[in-house]
Amino acid sequence: MPQKDPREPFTRITAQEAKEMMERGDVQVIDVREPNEYREGHVPGAKLMPVNSVLTRIQELNHDQDIIFVCAVGQRSALACEMAAAMGLERLYNMEGGTQTWVEAGLPVGR
Repeated sequence: MPQKDPREPFTRITAQEAKEMMERGDVQVIDVREPNEYREGHVPGAKLMPVNSVLTRIQELNHDQDIIFVCAVGQRSALACEMAAAMGLERLYNMEGGTQTWVEAGLPVGR
């Protein structure tokens, strides 16, 4: 079950919860790792937007959709959530454990 800490502007979700949200549709998945990490394997359909470019590319994020941020283990994606929230976005989700937990769960990986 998604975890919402009132001190954070985002909701923490598991890889399985992210997969379920993606299956329902109307969600944007943003991978905030570096290009070389992304090429090694990523959540299918995830758009690459390195964390250091989130603020300058904020217009690429859809204000009317849930946005799931993903990184390697969940730290950079939490930072990206904070940045997006500071720019006025809501419906933000951080996939806890990042791509590592996605792979460990046996979920499909894009290349």
